Amino acid sequence: MREAYHDQLETILEDLVTMTRAVRQATQLATDALMSADAAEAERVIAGDAAVDTMREQIEESSFELLARQQPVAGDLRMLVAALRMVADLERMGDLAVHIAKVARLRYPDPAIPPVMEGTIRQMAEVAEVMVSTAAHVVETRDVDAAMRLEARDEEMDQLRRQSFRTLLGDEWKDGIEPAVDIALLGRYYERIADHAVSMGRRVVYLVTGEHPAPTA
Repeated sequence: MREAYHDQLETILEDLVTMTRAVRQATQLATDALMSADAAEAERVIAGDAAVDTMREQIEESSFELLARQQPVAGDLRMLVAALRMVADLERMGDLAVHIAKVARLRYPDPAIPPVMEGTIRQMAEVAEVMVSTAAHVVETRDVDAAMRLEARDEEMDQLRRQSFRTLLGDEWKDGIEPAVDIALLGRYYERIADHAVSMGRRVVYLVTGEHPAPTA
């Protein structure tokens, strides 16, 4: 009986890893759609969000079932609480990937990103994708050091966001209001994906150590 119980716990963690990888792929595909003005790719990201939502429902159902039937304590309880919170982070990250894809779709057949901003947005996308991938590794391995390193990558994302605003507000910006709004929104979407990845890392630290990591300055 206890062996089956622990198998269910491990399955929940495995499902979290699978969901994290699905979100990473959605983020990558949304960025591809954005950079190449590919409406079909954007539609695939938007349609694929239903699968991410289904994953959340399945993980929540499994977690609530164990909470109700097994009344776990200590580390097992921490794991289930962390899983329920991480799955909410992941669903929101999937939603943000959809928002990115919708910007690409809205501006089709024109590219949404003016040439002057391509480098910055591509860097933001790369940082976000690496952070989601790291989050999957952290959930799978419970690597506390890797979880803590997510904070440093988040600072890199914040610096890129500030750089994008400097460009938008500078005298050399000649691309008009609509592209500026798109860039501001896209920067926010990538930044929030990174924030959710950090949140997942912090939850894994709590899962492993039983202590909440101190907030960074």
